[in-house]
Amino acid sequence: MKLKLTFMIAGLAIGLALPAFGDEALDELKRRVAELEAQVERLEATEDTAAAVAELKRRIDLLAAEIERSRTGGAVEVDPTQGGTFGFAPAASKVFRAPKGVSLGGYGEALYENFAGEREDGAASGRSDQFDFLRQIIYVGYKFNDKILFNSEIEFEHASTGKGGEVSVEFAYIDWKPAARVGLRAGMLLVPMGFLNELHEPPIFHGAKRPEVEQAIVPSTWRENGAGLYGDAGPFQWRAYAVSGLLSSGLSASGIRGARQSGARSKSEDLALTGRLDFTGVEGLVVGASFFTGNSGQGAVVAGQALDARVSLVDVHGQFERRGLQLRALYSQGSIGDAALVNRANNLTGNKSVGEDQYGWYVQAAFDLMTLGSPSQCSITPFVRYEKLDAQDGVPAGFQDDPASERSVLTAGVGLKPIPNIVFKADFQQHKNEARTGVDQWNLAVGWLF
Repeated sequence: MKLKLTFMIAGLAIGLALPAFGDEALDELKRRVAELEAQVERLEATEDTAAAVAELKRRIDLLAAEIERSRTGGAVEVDPTQGGTFGFAPAASKVFRAPKGVSLGGYGEALYENFAGEREDGAASGRSDQFDFLRQIIYVGYKFNDKILFNSEIEFEHASTGKGGEVSVEFAYIDWKPAARVGLRAGMLLVPMGFLNELHEPPIFHGAKRPEVEQAIVPSTWRENGAGLYGDAGPFQWRAYAVSGLLSSGLSASGIRGARQSGARSKSEDLALTGRLDFTGVEGLVVGASFFTGNSGQGAVVAGQALDARVSLVDVHGQFERRGLQLRALYSQGSIGDAALVNRANNLTGNKSVGEDQYGWYVQAAFDLMTLGSPSQCSITPFVRYEKLDAQDGVPAGFQDDPASERSVLTAGVGLKPIPNIVFKADFQQHKNEARTGVDQWNLAVGWLF
């Protein structure tokens, strides 16, 4: 009788909690409740009632704890070694793995930069060392059911809005997946280009700083309002979105980074298309390509002529991982149409011209030394990266390129992870350019995700 009463109370509590679960989780919970019912029948047939009650109570407590965690999203642990979901990094993917309801996560990083006193030509660098709390990110998601969820990233940059920092929405969208292999996203989306624009949580990339190529040529973090589809087909994963285009008034000699509208009252006279296709059919291998194309004039007229200023950008990328080894390579190339008109509209002269053509590439190798011994959560990973880029690879007739625009960066360092979610980084960067004004630097950083 005592066993039956205990089970009835537990069943009532579980029944009240069922709405918190999605369909798959609900089926699993029903299966486990049925197992408990069967165990009750077996235990009632034994003489050791006290032991039976204790065992039943233990199993009920486990179910109750699981139900409580499902209500808060706290049941989801983030394992960076397992990757993300359809274009999102591990912590950003947390809501996809939540059973239902609210999901919270985040990441952050702080960076110390120590600059050389001289440039490569021997002149004084004029650079001051800096210690910056780069960013703290909060992920907030809500899973309505197994097919529909909301996901968002809110970024706090440089510690204080009162001292040059800012608060921004990095992405915020509704995700509806009506079929197993196809989903729809709408809201503020990450442009699916390069490696780091989508996967920029500090413990999952090497180096205290993001690669120059994925800042100047592929302007991470790049996000815009729009909608589109994503999915997979066998060994291929793909994403395709229509988003607001860039804004030509922000184009400059340094590239397209300043032309991002970032969802803030984005002018949408000109839309853009962006997409990505990756092959993941071989364990440890990712090979793919992505693109962005769209006019950036947004209705502007220069000297009586409509300004199209089409911006097109493509990249090809590949990565191979096996045991402790990681090899990565990326090449990106872009163009800006109506470059002379853009210069005129933006009052750019001489070597300040926008580049009709841009390019950037890098290769990177890393190896986790801890994989040489017994399995461990800790990792010690030396790496080296070489990159070359030029945002003014070609300029319109009558303008000149700035020799400093053609540059290379050699980065070598190490990352220490006591656990996969936390990293301490140290590296050295050698900066060179055609004007010989490069300034070398040492970097120290700490990063985390949860």
